[in-house]
Amino acid sequence: MKMKLLLTFALLLTFVASAMAEPIVIKFSHVVAVDTPKGQAAEYFKKLAEERTKGAVKVEVYPNSQLYKDKEEVEALQLGSVHMLAPSLAKFGPLGVKEFELFDLPFIFDDYDSLHKITEGPVGQKLMAKLEPKGIKGLAYWDNGFKVMSANTEIRKPEQMKGLKLRIQSSKILEAQMRQLKAIPQVMAFSEVYQALQTGVVDGTENPPSNLYTQKMHEVQKYVAKTDHGYLGYAVIVNKKFWEGLPADIRTTLEGAMADATKYANDIAKKKNDEDLAAVKASGKSQILELTPAERAAWKAALVPVHDEMASRIGKELIDEVHKATGFTK
Repeated sequence: MKMKLLLTFALLLTFVASAMAEPIVIKFSHVVAVDTPKGQAAEYFKKLAEERTKGAVKVEVYPNSQLYKDKEEVEALQLGSVHMLAPSLAKFGPLGVKEFELFDLPFIFDDYDSLHKITEGPVGQKLMAKLEPKGIKGLAYWDNGFKVMSANTEIRKPEQMKGLKLRIQSSKILEAQMRQLKAIPQVMAFSEVYQALQTGVVDGTENPPSNLYTQKMHEVQKYVAKTDHGYLGYAVIVNKKFWEGLPADIRTTLEGAMADATKYANDIAKKKNDEDLAAVKASGKSQILELTPAERAAWKAALVPVHDEMASRIGKELIDEVHKATGFTK
């Protein structure tokens, strides 16, 4: 009887200890506003993760560079100072995984369908695997959208970019793109762009409409050209050691939450960008330059040579594989 009571007491203590256990905290940092596609998807993942683990996991989302600027966040992840990020794909070139820069190549994707043949196919998975030696586990690709060009002078034609100082992310491909246009590339943290545009440190930038609008860049840019010349997407990544140290059942539940958050992210990306471009137009602060097919073809002709120029950096075989998968034509 005494032994039975002790056993019951021990089980009760175990139950109480389990009930009182602190939740596993996942710090999820990103550099954009909450109302962007990435910001909304991060909040949706938080909701799903916390609901499905019944509170065993707590996801703390830090938007708008609250914790780290975009130049700092990947290193912070590797050090374990933050657990989860969704950096733009351009961030992996400086990390030494240059193959990710294929996503920066101008006009390599005509639309979301051609893009998803890569992100949801074998090429996308092969690229994610290259992050693991860096202590990073890739979980998903999240769309943002196709980029527009903005400036304070009319930029309907590619030759009108000549001499303009354009903010870019740290990417050799984007540098080559701007030089191909005879513009002057300026690498700058995302959080600093509005002020740089406002003060004239840079003349313009490239962004999906959702970033342009939510960061109020359109308020200090007179023209927005709907070039759709390049893609901006994100890889949701975690600290590999942290992720593999999670209980297997928790990890499986989080993988399911991430799969659903990814579908949500990609479903809203185009809709959000269309809405935000309309909002930019309605503001009256920027003139939207809708390009004719011939004008867009001129942009493509001006920029496609970057594919060959950067083949030695990214890998000609990889670029050819993407071209074949997407049905790319010059």
